[in-house]
Amino acid sequence: MLHPRHHRNALTGLTVLACATPALAVAQAPDDSGSDWGMDISLILEGIYYNEMSEGIHEPAGFDDGHDHGHGHDHDHDHSFDDGFNLGHNELVFEASLGGLLDGTLMVGFDEDDIEIEEAYLTTRALPAGLQLKAGKFLSEIGYINSRHVHDWDFVDRPLVNEYLFGNHGIQETGVQATWVAPTATYTQLGIELLQGDNSFIPYEGGGGSHSDDDDPPNEIHSSFSDVSGPRLITAFAKFGPELGPDHAAQFGVSGGYANTWQEETEHGSGLEEWDGDAWFAGLDAVYKYSSGRAYGHGDWRVQGEYFYREVDLDYQRRQFDTDHERHGIEGSGKSKQDGLYVQGVYGFAPRWEAGLRTEALGLTNDGRIERDGQDTTIPSFDTSYRHSAQVTFRPVEPVFLRAQLTQNDFVDDHGDRDRGLEFLFQVNVALGAHGAHRF
Repeated sequence: MLHPRHHRNALTGLTVLACATPALAVAQAPDDSGSDWGMDISLILEGIYYNEMSEGIHEPAGFDDGHDHGHGHDHDHDHSFDDGFNLGHNELVFEASLGGLLDGTLMVGFDEDDIEIEEAYLTTRALPAGLQLKAGKFLSEIGYINSRHVHDWDFVDRPLVNEYLFGNHGIQETGVQATWVAPTATYTQLGIELLQGDNSFIPYEGGGGSHSDDDDPPNEIHSSFSDVSGPRLITAFAKFGPELGPDHAAQFGVSGGYANTWQEETEHGSGLEEWDGDAWFAGLDAVYKYSSGRAYGHGDWRVQGEYFYREVDLDYQRRQFDTDHERHGIEGSGKSKQDGLYVQGVYGFAPRWEAGLRTEALGLTNDGRIERDGQDTTIPSFDTSYRHSAQVTFRPVEPVFLRAQLTQNDFVDDHGDRDRGLEFLFQVNVALGAHGAHRF
């Protein structure tokens, strides 16, 4: 199956709880230049019931808050639901076209506590030779699942490797993206992104200023970080889709990125610990889909998986006051290496019904090294954490799905202890309004 030359980056989803306004569609009307304007508005609602059936370790070793390696990021994770009913991740989406020149998308995400502009970007439609530009705030196209929203996932939660290596929302940044689709019989796309580097993958503290000001109050230490101009994160990706016939489709991808600034600071009593350096990552992804041609997905199946590896290389500085209120410090360096993968499969066992299995490993490589004042300290490698999930999904109508998921967390903590926890999740997902075509 040939891949389309342009995937419309629109919500195609199915995401939760009921009741919302019907879609609004602004009738197309010509502007002064003769171009046509059109706007689609959609509302995607999600509700989740969560039950921790047996308590286990909640954070995998080496990934909880970064102090294990002396760096990292501290954020809440997708699986931090409250026991009982939760208003999940909801989205209000506006999509408009400017004739055949540009597409514009604005996506506002919200839950019980927060409202956020998740994506706001323009995409070109008329550049020659298979070129396309995107500019604004958007989800990076690295890997496969990073650019997809909750309603496009096959499971209730995001894969561990995407969440813990790239942040709660994956790589979601402001910047520009350029892609090129080769004029070949098989689908080949190359892309590069220049991203600001404020939100994901890169902890950034810039603009702290010097700590050596004589006017500083006693016992006060300021961050020594300086501002670094963006873009601070550069990514690149390639996607290939071989010709497999009318019932089969596959896509294989390779991607990577380099962050020229990684800044993290933590207060410890009367002192300040700072890490400052760079990082890079690389990954592989693959997706295969089979269409049986039967009604409502009966007999269809799909398999996907991703692997990512990350290295962070940092300089270390700890500054504090002694008992005589004199500033002094310790300097050094550190490096960490971490990776993870997942493999999942979903099968349509009856019309409108599907079941899926997913297995994950986080921290197959999960170690680091710290050097302080010339003393080289090797940090023992943390063990690998695992997670296994099974789901059953029912789609009574196309824009609605109900999903039950059972997950076993097989995590190890920073002390080497391993414990298993069992979770049950039930998700209701409803999409109201106009939606673009499904992406591959």
